[in-house]
Amino acid sequence: MQLWKDDFKKKLILPDLLPQAVLDLRKKDKTLATLNGSFDLLHAGHLQIIYEASQVADILILALNSDDSIKRYKSKDRPIIPLEYRLQMVSALEFVDYVTWFDETDPVSLLNIIKPDVHVNGSEYGFQCLEATTVTENGGKMHICQKIDGLSTTEIIRGISSCV
Repeated sequence: MQLWKDDFKKKLILPDLLPQAVLDLRKKDKTLATLNGSFDLLHAGHLQIIYEASQVADILILALNSDDSIKRYKSKDRPIIPLEYRLQMVSALEFVDYVTWFDETDPVSLLNIIKPDVHVNGSEYGFQCLEATTVTENGGKMHICQKIDGLSTTEIIRGISSCV
């Protein structure tokens, strides 16, 4: 019997193999969408933006911040869910084609490798987000998704804390 901890790797692209993987996809004339984030405590808001990202190109590459990256840009107390398990969870989504991760606090280097046709971001970051220049300079465009009010990992943590 195949175990999920092994089987999810069918969707996993190791960061050092990303340039070749992107080249192989481009040879198949596939358009690429990217979406990045920590996706710590996966919730319905995440599902909405991931699903929407899957609709704007042939292939969705979902890039997760590494644990160290999250600690540097969010808090020493985050992530709650380690990278290995966050990768497994998002890989289980049928509308995610590939997953990878990055160790920087922002995805600019990663986007320079992938050069997505479309990069997806939430409305809280908007069209002037830090990724926009890199995406447009590489010939891509931005797609902004509306945030679902009340659905954020921070709000979920706050709600859990108030119950304890």
